[in-house]
Amino acid sequence: MLDLIRRKQHTFLIKVIFWMIIAAFVGTGLFVWGGGDPRRDTAAVTVNGARVDYDEYQRAYSNLYRLYQEMYRESFTPELERQLGLRRQALDIVIDQTLLAQEAERRNITVSRQELIDSIARISVFQENGAFNRDRYRQVLNAQRLTPEIFEAMQRRDLMIDKVRQQIQDGVVVTDEDIEREFRARNEMVNLSFVRLFPSDFERQVSVSEEELQAFLEERREAFRIPEAVSLQYIVFDPARFEDEVTVTEGEMETFYRRNLDRFEIEEEVRASHILVGVPEGASQEIRSQKREEAEALLTRVREGADFAELARKHSDDPGSAGQGGELGYFGRGMTVAAFERVAFSLRPGEISDIVETPFGFHIIRVEDRIDGGLPSLAKVADEVRAGVREEKARQLAFEKAMDAYNMNRQGGSLERAAQTAGLTVRETGFFDRQGPVPGLADARDLAQTAFALRPGELARPTLTSEGVVLYTLQERRESRLPELGEIRSQVEAAFRREKANDLAFQSARNALDALKDGRTIAQIARERGTRAEETGLFSRAYGGFVPGVGLDAALFESAFETTSEEPVLETVFEQQDDSFIVAVLKEKQAADMGALDAAQRNTLRQEVLARKRSEALENELDRLRDNATITIAPTVASSLEGERG
Repeated sequence: MLDLIRRKQHTFLIKVIFWMIIAAFVGTGLFVWGGGDPRRDTAAVTVNGARVDYDEYQRAYSNLYRLYQEMYRESFTPELERQLGLRRQALDIVIDQTLLAQEAERRNITVSRQELIDSIARISVFQENGAFNRDRYRQVLNAQRLTPEIFEAMQRRDLMIDKVRQQIQDGVVVTDEDIEREFRARNEMVNLSFVRLFPSDFERQVSVSEEELQAFLEERREAFRIPEAVSLQYIVFDPARFEDEVTVTEGEMETFYRRNLDRFEIEEEVRASHILVGVPEGASQEIRSQKREEAEALLTRVREGADFAELARKHSDDPGSAGQGGELGYFGRGMTVAAFERVAFSLRPGEISDIVETPFGFHIIRVEDRIDGGLPSLAKVADEVRAGVREEKARQLAFEKAMDAYNMNRQGGSLERAAQTAGLTVRETGFFDRQGPVPGLADARDLAQTAFALRPGELARPTLTSEGVVLYTLQERRESRLPELGEIRSQVEAAFRREKANDLAFQSARNALDALKDGRTIAQIARERGTRAEETGLFSRAYGGFVPGVGLDAALFESAFETTSEEPVLETVFEQQDDSFIVAVLKEKQAADMGALDAAQRNTLRQEVLARKRSEALENELDRLRDNATITIAPTVASSLEGERG
């Protein structure tokens, strides 16, 4: 999935900057107000004595969760969530916001009443027909269980944080030397020759004896431990079974609508197509002029009645949309570069733009349709609201039925009797360990942890899952144990062979590196090892850690640009994610053509370097504040971070 996102980032529309994930919902916390959590009045983290309540941490986490869920959609799995480290990100957000708020106070930064009023008036959800509406303001806050006083205090704090962030970044300057260094770094090109050695190619050299396997297992016995496992019996109270028993009143619909305003809010969107005449990065003014003339010629043909989609298929340089006749689909604000967005949202359906210049080149835009943003009335979304109320009440009814079954049967622990009374079928999970997943129950991580605390025959309290409300009991438990070699011989032998083959491959790569330093060539190294020499082709620092023919490898990438023609051998063996080992030499290095750095590029680079340096200045200041801060994380929050990779 991450590779897919990387590939999509090279199309025109998918140019999302990932730091926006952190910034997007930080602040007011509107629309994700939690409820019912027993920890909400406790501190999630304390920063220099200031408590950050669990509720604030949970809002930051929920906002991040929803944003990533929208980005990855069906690919957003619990495993991906752990890889992204959402809970760690959320904790970092609230810590950083608290530190910046404290720094704002230390600098005596204030927010005037008028600044506060103006900032609230600009929030679109409080507006009607583009203007602030006091009744809408109070309605939205009531729906989120916020008073104006609480919300305004939150907003004032956010404005103070914005001001201190601005102060930190205002002192950043970009010199001509910075611009030239950036241009040189972006345009210097290198080409590597390399040999890749795979451990699998050395496995046939590994001999295995019973004594070696036994010794191998003894040294790593814990790695082969069979974990504790349990199996469950369970019944599912499906909310869909109870929807016919649910009635929905007008008052319930009104309450549901007000409580879920964010669910019904319509974002302003346009559906557009475009023809892109691309301009290579670093192109001269002469080339840019030629490309603009090409775009103007295409625009003339469009205005004379030529088929827009056909021209896009033949002439557009955007590989992500050309095959669809330039079609970009619907997109909202913030999804494209500013110049493109400004024009696209100014056009009416059917209108065609003049030439629009962006960092990608020259565009001709045609708007196909637009959706005006805002909050629809309850009447317009009545069917959706009614379905939401019905689903919510059916879920509650299913939970009540499950609780009735639990209370009536928990003394005897009879799941069979509960199932018979409710007309349900008893199911079995099969064995699973603490890491899950629970067979048959896709999103039951909390259930899995509770299951290991059950006694045989004991009924657990009902748990809500995507399958419905689950009532369950422990069927059988298998204790954790250390297996004997005979039970897991194949696994031990496979691990033994992998480790020994890995050692042989690494040693062969080390020997190859020494031979390269002694004057042997890559071609000779490849022949001696029965493999082939490869080349990356020319690439620049703009590749951002990606080495053609190899993949993402920051260490190899940086070493490539540090190598000189006088000392062309890269100094170390590079281990890859596929467990292979690479040794490489510099084949070619092309210096940047500084004469190609014209005024337009200087201006563009100045803005980009300024943005990066401002971001670095803020990050450095936050690092300083963290280093000098006393930060105490609550045990419940710390435990929730375990297993995350972010």
